[in-house]
Amino acid sequence: MINWKKAGLTALAGSLVATSAFAGAMTVSGTANLTYTANSGQEDTGEADEGGNHDGARWGMNKSLSFSGSGELDNGWTVSVSNTLANGSSSGVGLTIDMGDMGSLNYESSTGARGIGKIKDMMPTADEDVGNGIDVDGSGTAGGLSGTVSGGTKGFHYAKTVSDMIEIGIGYAPKSQAGSAQGGVAGTGAGESNVSGFVKIDPMDGLEIGLGAGEANSATAAKTDDHLTVYATYVWGNFTVGYQVSEVETAGTTADDEQTRFGVLYAVNDEMSISYQNHNNEDTTATDEEASGWSASYTSGGITFKAHRNTADDVSNATSNESEHTEIGVTFAF
Repeated sequence: MINWKKAGLTALAGSLVATSAFAGAMTVSGTANLTYTANSGQEDTGEADEGGNHDGARWGMNKSLSFSGSGELDNGWTVSVSNTLANGSSSGVGLTIDMGDMGSLNYESSTGARGIGKIKDMMPTADEDVGNGIDVDGSGTAGGLSGTVSGGTKGFHYAKTVSDMIEIGIGYAPKSQAGSAQGGVAGTGAGESNVSGFVKIDPMDGLEIGLGAGEANSATAAKTDDHLTVYATYVWGNFTVGYQVSEVETAGTTADDEQTRFGVLYAVNDEMSISYQNHNNEDTTATDEEASGWSASYTSGGITFKAHRNTADDVSNATSNESEHTEIGVTFAF
């Protein structure tokens, strides 16, 4: 990891807070990820086998550089920024103001990690979740598992730890938009804003319980869908188990979703873990969607070996829509 120090960093000029940062630090870290991936339905223009199926090249690599900087303000608050460059494209752009006992306020422009989106999938896993790579045709663009709650694509998140036992989070994604560049505005395609929140409680050692609720932009114009999720995880020795139920009530239709997930993780030792997850989504007007998957990881120094395999039936609650995804990879961190 490269660490750059800089004095005199100024952040959040008087238009936001009437103070300035007097010291800051900048860090850069990176990863390189090499994978072998197999998807059912994955097609290209290559020669077909006897069954008429196409099989493209399955090896791939991506790399990312993560930049983060922080500075302390005169009043003791901390301002930090982050940005990730993955394969040359910018992602994970965020700005966080840590206000100490008053909590923290974050703005991110490319994730759904705000409000209820922070706890949309809390099931333990050694690598990826049960929905990773799942879609109808194996292309990665045909849609994945159904019934997942959302906090919106771009917007604000406020977090505060009330006590050793309680944490709260509130999310706001204005107009459900992907957002605009600095100094710009977005008008076309705007929808309703996403507003949601959650509460996490740790009533005893090893046990965590969470509840999230909110409203999200609906496919029905000028309407919002109701999102709700509740989960519990428990750590006992080397085992971590979890159970989560999520509901999405869609505006203007009776096609509501109820998603149920459970997961089990076993930590073989400090370096190696294996896990299993199961998913079921009941649509009130269609076929139930079912999926399951296992994953494993082994870490030694800055190298992580990982693998997962997910399978699903009736994807998107449509009969005969099947999907399989297998991925084996190695990640180098520097």
